[in-house]
Order: sequence, then C-alpha cells, then structure tokens
Amino acid sequence: QVQLVESGGGLVQAGGSLRLSCAASGNTFSINRIGWFRQAPGQQRDVVATINNVGIADYADSVKGRFTISRDTAKNTLYLEMNNLKPEDTAVYYCGAGSGWPPTWGYWGRGTQVTVSS
Repeated sequence: QVQLVESGGGLVQAGGSLRLSCAASGNTFSINRIGWFRQAPGQQRDVVATINNVGIADYADSVKGRFTISRDTAKNTLYLEMNNLKPEDTAVYYCGAGSGWPPTWGYWGRGTQVTVSS
C-alpha cells in the first residue's frame, strides 16, 4: 500500500503562484510514476503533470510553461509549482501514484482545493 497526503492548496488571485506538496509513504518502491491530477466541479479528473522514476516529466498542454512538477526522492515528496494561475485552474488537486505502462493509477490522496479568483 502507498499513502499520499497533499498540502499547499488555497485561495490566490489570478496571476499568482502556489506550490503543492504530496508526501508519499508505505510501499513506494512499488510505483514507477507519480503525478498531479485535478477535478473541477462537474468535470472528470484530468491529468495535470506526471513524472516517472527516472525524472521524465509530462504536462497537460493547458499548464505547460506555467506549472513545474518535481520530486525530492530523499523525502518521498512530490511538488507542483504553479505560476501565472488562471481562474480555470480552480479545482481539487489530487496526487496519484501508479505503475506499469500505460500506468495504472492505483493510489490517490484526498486532494487539496485550489481556488483562483479573477
């Protein structure tokens, strides 16, 4: 089992920045990809950014150039630096972890709310 706990959400004005953190614990050597997803009210959960176990990152087109995913393997912590935030970035942000290719996202955190005001 892998446990994921997100933190760092909040309310920010458009153009502002936030950094999300996801602390992973448990059987973390069983996963080879971890990432951030978001879900707005009435919408499906969509991928924001993922990173694999050799540090290769992928981003949704909507966040490229604004968001940066990174990880601290010593601390088992994943980050999402979000800059130039837009109201359409408002959502609950989830940390997900998985294995295989294409990845099976078997582990999820409870999410953290990000609200961007215009």
